[in-house]
Amino acid sequence: MGTFFKQIYRYSHSRRFRHNENLWPYVKIKRASEGHISSLSVRGQPVAIVNLSDIARKYSGDLLLIASGPSVNETDFSPLQHLPAMGVNGSWFMHDKTNFKFFVIVDMTFIDQRQSMVKEMINDPDILFFTTVRGVVKVIEYFGYSAIRCQIAIVEDACFKSFQPQVLTEEIHQSYQDEESVSFCKTDRNIAFFKDIRKGVFDAGTVAHWALQIIQFMGFSRVIIAGLDMNNFQQPRFYENENDKSPCGLEQQFSGLIEPAFRHASQVLKENSIEVLNLSLNSALDSSIFKKVKPHDVC
Repeated sequence: MGTFFKQIYRYSHSRRFRHNENLWPYVKIKRASEGHISSLSVRGQPVAIVNLSDIARKYSGDLLLIASGPSVNETDFSPLQHLPAMGVNGSWFMHDKTNFKFFVIVDMTFIDQRQSMVKEMINDPDILFFTTVRGVVKVIEYFGYSAIRCQIAIVEDACFKSFQPQVLTEEIHQSYQDEESVSFCKTDRNIAFFKDIRKGVFDAGTVAHWALQIIQFMGFSRVIIAGLDMNNFQQPRFYENENDKSPCGLEQQFSGLIEPAFRHASQVLKENSIEVLNLSLNSALDSSIFKKVKPHDVC
């Protein structure tokens, strides 16, 4: 039946709507005046979601962000255990060493491949889980509504919004140049940073870039990042081994997209009085982007 509806959708919508084919007709949304999704139902059943307006500038102080680079295994988290933490993808495997309050997964393949981890994370009532509409649908398909005890906040790729046409990469500046909450990279006008995630989030090949836009919107004034290596791409992520590692396409995107996107993000964050510290001392992102420090130097 899903294939049947997918074919109908393809025949009745242009290619720019193709990213919605797995949502129609089972998913219904409503949007708030600011642009974000304010209500969501899947197969007729409402899904409780957090209103993004309610978390705008709600927080302050320090946040620990844990990415997936191999250096996480060599990082001493003991001086940082008291900090609220945000995880992405497989960093949930550090939940016994950190104080996770927030989590971000926007990679649907990750949900497919790490179902047991995702199930454990969504069962934690202390977690605010940021994901896409498709992410919510996958969670419900795999685990059912009753498995969700965390809070859910819907974020959207600014180029692939639900039930709206795709914005091509080369159209980003043209499409968003009049949006006051968007900051464009000076060296590439189609690399951008959204300061108001109610209107979207710009992808830059890595979920950590999503996380920084979310963190800025939430109001934290200092971010300490672990696992932001951006090198040794052939090595397993800190939670993987040689037998179960997933492909990584970051190396091909690093110089043209990822590095300039993080360099631009660092400028936006500085302009908004947000300090970022990088615990990955050998990160390919140099200290002019994010200052490199050791855990015991964070005070």
